[in-house]
Amino acid sequence: MTDTPARLLNLLSLLQTPREWPGSELAERLGVSPRTIRRDIDRLRDLGYPVQATMGAVGGYRLVAGTAMPPLLLDDDEAVAIAVGLRAAAGHAVVGIEEASVRALGKLLQVLPGRLRHRVGALNTATVPLLTGDGPTVDPDDLTVLAGAVTNRERLRFAYRAGDGAETRRNVEPERLVSAGRRWYLVGYDLDRDDWRLFRVDRLSEPRATGAHFTPRPLPAEDAAAYVAGKLRRQSPARAVVATVHAPAASVRRHFDRGDSEIEPIDEHRCRLRSRTDSLEWTAVRLLTLDCEFEVHEPPELITHLRALAARADRATRADG
Repeated sequence: MTDTPARLLNLLSLLQTPREWPGSELAERLGVSPRTIRRDIDRLRDLGYPVQATMGAVGGYRLVAGTAMPPLLLDDDEAVAIAVGLRAAAGHAVVGIEEASVRALGKLLQVLPGRLRHRVGALNTATVPLLTGDGPTVDPDDLTVLAGAVTNRERLRFAYRAGDGAETRRNVEPERLVSAGRRWYLVGYDLDRDDWRLFRVDRLSEPRATGAHFTPRPLPAEDAAAYVAGKLRRQSPARAVVATVHAPAASVRRHFDRGDSEIEPIDEHRCRLRSRTDSLEWTAVRLLTLDCEFEVHEPPELITHLRALAARADRATRADG
């Protein structure tokens, strides 16, 4: 194999199999000399791939973990498996990785060959996830279109259904996707209304990137998450929740989203939770699943609901039924 770039790609593909590769075996696989293999290993190292060499009769080369994530080569089955897994994570709210899943899925689908896109689509059509919770569902395909437009700074067109059922067509410069609570939101500048707008992704359909690029405008907030939080506080009829949680603030933040909650440390072992919710039942469940002590200060309706849950649990666990 005399084509150096092609040989390097083949060598990298072999090294990404988790095993020790003797130099002689690599040379035989690629049809070159051991000296050429040594030079190619040095080239990969120069490109940032951490290739480790071991000496001795059973020595060889192995790709190991480095300080940065280098590009990966995936075969067809691996690419399909990752695309399906990311699609599930993006569409069904795996807490903490929703936005990263959308970004990664968008990058993968951009370079996925047509034959593999078909396989991914067939698998998604043939399978039905068992979902929990009562949040609205979002089509991961729509999310990837939106994420791609955000990344590429392309204007978007889509159909949108408002809370009162009114249907409109929107022409938007997308700023950011934000996952908040049980919903996805798109923050963007509405060109027809000449103002910033917040769109619930489960209410939009037929998103299409127009190909027209734009220069980002200054967002009227610290960042997109802060913009969403402010809009939700003003628009939502939700009740304010205040509670003291007997757990470090960092651990509680993993259970409550930035979009609808503020968590302030009191000391090393306690924090103050301030949140807004449109479902006291949902908030009660989230508090109970924290696996720690807590005191609710407001609203009174949440305290009443928790007492009712406690009484019901007490009746359910009595020995006499």
